[in-house]
Amino acid sequence: MLLQLRHRLLSPNFPSPRTFPSPKTLPISLSLRASISQNTNPQSSQSAAFARTVLFIPPGVEPDEITEEKVLPGSNIVLGPYAGDAKIKQVDFVKSSNRPKDCPRDERPEFAMLGRSNVGKSSLINSLVRKKEVALTSKKPGKTQLINHFLVNKSWYIVDLPGYGFANAPESARMDWSSFTKGYFLNRDTLVSVLLLVDASVPPQKIDLDCANWLGRNNIPMTFVFTKCDKAKGGKAKRPDENIRDFQQLIRESYRQHPPWIMTSSVTGLGRDELLLHMSQLRNYWDQE
Repeated sequence: MLLQLRHRLLSPNFPSPRTFPSPKTLPISLSLRASISQNTNPQSSQSAAFARTVLFIPPGVEPDEITEEKVLPGSNIVLGPYAGDAKIKQVDFVKSSNRPKDCPRDERPEFAMLGRSNVGKSSLINSLVRKKEVALTSKKPGKTQLINHFLVNKSWYIVDLPGYGFANAPESARMDWSSFTKGYFLNRDTLVSVLLLVDASVPPQKIDLDCANWLGRNNIPMTFVFTKCDKAKGGKAKRPDENIRDFQQLIRESYRQHPPWIMTSSVTGLGRDELLLHMSQLRNYWDQE
């Protein structure tokens, strides 16, 4: 039973794009139909150990208390007591900075969006806030070249960081972006978590794994946000769920406990509300510290 549950959690599965249902009815096979939290189960301790390895368990939740209803659909994220109001009612652009020391210093918590150029970062930001062109969306990768702060509900920030990898800029500028982005991570006390965007429509990319490993080595909290989960390349190319599984297998080689991850699509809205709930519980716990 535990092996079957592990397979469900680590092998996301959904229909092809032609029959892609709405997010509310998406048959993600991330389910805990055999509850891992039954105290009467003689294997409860084994189930708890399994939960610690595979699930992201937030503060305030005990592993042997987890039920299917507490796991956000399309993710390995358990919903805890710190989850609160996740609605975005207002968003305002504050400033662009070309150096970490120029970023706002008002002690508000913030989430940094990071990913390979053309991963769909701007589209995801626009989807989260439900406003077009809040973040610049372009057919040319690499248009974000500064650290951009957006104030949400006058209480916390979404930070749009330059994409790494291919960018429509000189090689020297690309190196500068990498340098000041790392400086931002290492010196930003208000950073709650990095949302590391990974394109699920393509096989795992070494540059994404290198970025994840750098964040891990520097003890910077992160959540893997798989984008473009509604897309399939066709032909012999792997489906998004297969690419996600392959990426997770590579990540497990470096992490004893799997970081939080969630599947999204800016086209269908898949994962939008769930990601905001996850961000709310991280933010609220950060506020209590």
